[in-house]
Amino acid sequence: MPRNSADLHRPVQYLKGVGPRRAEKLARLGVFTARDLLFHVPYRYEDATTVARIASLRPGDDATIIGRVVSKGVIPTRRRLRIFHAVLKDDSGLIECAWPGQPWLDNTIRQGDLLLASGTVGFYHGRQMRPREHTLLASGSEAEAGSGRVFPVYRATEGLSHRQIRTIVESNLDGLLEEVAEDELFGPDWLRAIGTMPLPEALARLHRPDTLAEVEPAMRRLAYEELFFLQLLHARARYRYRSREAGLSHAAPPELTERFLRSLPYRLTAAQKRAWEEIRADLESPARMYRLLQGDVGCGKTVVAAAAMVRVVDCGRQAILMAPTELLAEQHLRTLAELLQPVGIEPTLLTGSVTGQRRSGVLEETREGRAPVVIGTHALIQEGVEFGSPGLVVIDEQHRFGVEQRRALRDAGGAADTLVMSATPIPRSLALAVYGDLDLSVIDEMPPGRKSVITGIRGTGDRAAAFEFLRGQLAAGRQAYVVYPLIDESDAVEAAAATRALDELSGLFPEFRLDLLHGRLGGADKEEAMRRFLSGETHLLVATTVIEVGIDVPNATVMLIEHADRFGLAQLHQLRGRVGRGGDQSYCVAFYTGDAPPDRLRAFAATNDGFEIAREDLRLRGQGNLFGAEQHGLPALRFADLERDHKLLEHAREKARAMVEADPELSSRPHRPFGRVLEERYADHAALYAVG
Repeated sequence: MPRNSADLHRPVQYLKGVGPRRAEKLARLGVFTARDLLFHVPYRYEDATTVARIASLRPGDDATIIGRVVSKGVIPTRRRLRIFHAVLKDDSGLIECAWPGQPWLDNTIRQGDLLLASGTVGFYHGRQMRPREHTLLASGSEAEAGSGRVFPVYRATEGLSHRQIRTIVESNLDGLLEEVAEDELFGPDWLRAIGTMPLPEALARLHRPDTLAEVEPAMRRLAYEELFFLQLLHARARYRYRSREAGLSHAAPPELTERFLRSLPYRLTAAQKRAWEEIRADLESPARMYRLLQGDVGCGKTVVAAAAMVRVVDCGRQAILMAPTELLAEQHLRTLAELLQPVGIEPTLLTGSVTGQRRSGVLEETREGRAPVVIGTHALIQEGVEFGSPGLVVIDEQHRFGVEQRRALRDAGGAADTLVMSATPIPRSLALAVYGDLDLSVIDEMPPGRKSVITGIRGTGDRAAAFEFLRGQLAAGRQAYVVYPLIDESDAVEAAAATRALDELSGLFPEFRLDLLHGRLGGADKEEAMRRFLSGETHLLVATTVIEVGIDVPNATVMLIEHADRFGLAQLHQLRGRVGRGGDQSYCVAFYTGDAPPDRLRAFAATNDGFEIAREDLRLRGQGNLFGAEQHGLPALRFADLERDHKLLEHAREKARAMVEADPELSSRPHRPFGRVLEERYADHAALYAVG
């Protein structure tokens, strides 16, 4: 009887060698069905194709061998050290292996086991290897798994070893590969275009590779499918934003907009011009805009957003900007008031601090459409706030808002276009993975004449000299930050705490005014501490990372980061971005503990380019920490590597968007299988797009 692909969804307990108890253990690994087991691919391989023959080993060689255990035992020494010995045999000869001080191995390694061992060969009553590491490839009661000499190692769990999982996979693999052949979604031409193979062949190579060279091309096949369905999710959401939800066309004669651009005291950079043209085209289109404007701190995103606001006002509608804090909202108010003054537009502020009669007046102006540009915080989405003619919603640092807040602002804006701004550069591949439903504009060029922050990395022994330099900057009328990773002292983490540091620094700098800012302060106290620093009342701000995305203080020229090796690379760059906001040369000093700085600190000091920092952060930390799947409601990537597979991602995005544009509901016969997979595997994730 022919198999049906639905068989792949049967519970894993019914597979050969599993049963109810092992099924419970496999569930801890996310393996619930036959398909899950097939896609539980090895996370590494032991390569026996480069293994040395035992007969060829000479004292001094560092080698890897594979052999059967022909004898074993524990030998005590005069010094009461117990040594586990095992003699390994391959088809060329025998060698003794010794594990000093590890007698317990006698309970886990048995005669007849197939063992892979790596170590240095010595001479002690004959040749002897003392393995640095070893892997049990097969027990004496098992046949060797696989026909090749590359042994897969699977992610395991308590009570179920990687060796047992290998045996289960091997016992069921042929039948599962026959079933998965019916799940192939991509045709031969499609697969040739990305240089990969059909799904059954890829899975066979991953579970039974003859050589390690077969693994990466096979993994590309799984990576592509994963990336394609992620982009298909994005494309469906983008279609809804742009086509299903009615949009506005801001296509009136751009007289005010052109006057605004001519009034700027500087020329836009090429990157700013490119971003503005992309946004302008979206605004003039009847489809709803949903675009991410990304750029490093100081690249000029606000000017581009201001041009978009003027374009909307030019067409008789309102522009709304929501910032995550009152201080940032007030900063946007000052910046936009100066930028928009030449064209006669006066922005209006609406935050929680706007109360009484003034609040009533602002609410009336926004409701009647007489406030052309409204800037605020989450107060913009509170009950009683209405907009007369919203045309554009701008969300600054959108990741600092909750899903419900973003949805509420979108709802308040009606059919308005949406522009999301972020000052946290991320690699393009990561941006497409996380924000693939948005169109992407990137400002990757800094305005000419902007001085780079001079960055130094220093050991803790250099603190005294750094503090003297800091004293000179403060004496010259400048301001500075000193940042610590903790609020209070912790026995578990040996790091200075900001609260204790305030007392220490107050003693070192008695002639200057110091203040403390950390995440446990109440909202009003945080705002007041930043206002004192902004006004110049405070000279030195002792803080935690609460200031990593914050107010612009042009007079701040020094950033000292204590225990910088406890911060991530992107976080360090955001902290450095707090200085260098004015015309004076600015400095950042990052202190490390230990004998030498870690690689990420060297990378931090080597460049001020936020996008280069982001690429290095992705390389050093891996996408698991950066992807933020839970925050964005997206499936985590199991097979794809964004740095390695960026070309696959671009191809997947192009194909997914073309498929949705041709058949938005995926209802035609060729596209129904793709729609079915979305429903089966990604329904929960797709639902999250409805709330932003």
